[in-house]
Amino acid sequence: MNQLDKFDWAILQELQNDARLTNAELAQRVGLSAAPCWRRVRALEEAGYITGYHATLDRHKLGLGVLAFVRVDAAQNTADITQRMEESIRLLPEVTTCHYISGAGTFELQVVARDLESFSGFVRNVLLRLPNVKDVHTTFSLGEVKASSALPLPVTPTNKTLPPHKPVR
Repeated sequence: MNQLDKFDWAILQELQNDARLTNAELAQRVGLSAAPCWRRVRALEEAGYITGYHATLDRHKLGLGVLAFVRVDAAQNTADITQRMEESIRLLPEVTTCHYISGAGTFELQVVARDLESFSGFVRNVLLRLPNVKDVHTTFSLGEVKASSALPLPVTPTNKTLPPHKPVR
């Protein structure tokens, strides 16, 4: 798939909104018949535009009341050491996202925990024991304003940029 057309963009948008749509529902929403729609979805998957389908869970209902943002500073930043840190972080289920960052710090983690006590234990017993960790700096979420994994998609296939924002009044 070299270029996406309006149907591909529409499929991506609809699946971002609701990945549980049946192929028939998806086809109807994007203006295609079922067979071509199914072929396009498969092509988008094979080309790597669609990388998976996930259920979004409510962390509060699951007893994960703490959401923390943790900057991890490395003692050294070499390719091998950084790769070992990345591999170790990937194995931690409490870490929901991890970014290799510029500026102060090496990694920015999003971490969930039951409560402050369990978070504190996670930092002391797990994060500070990772290879090459020099220091950790934590900020806590006081309330979630927006949480979404949906990406902003262009309005048209030829428009590779997003439209300008309208002022909020």
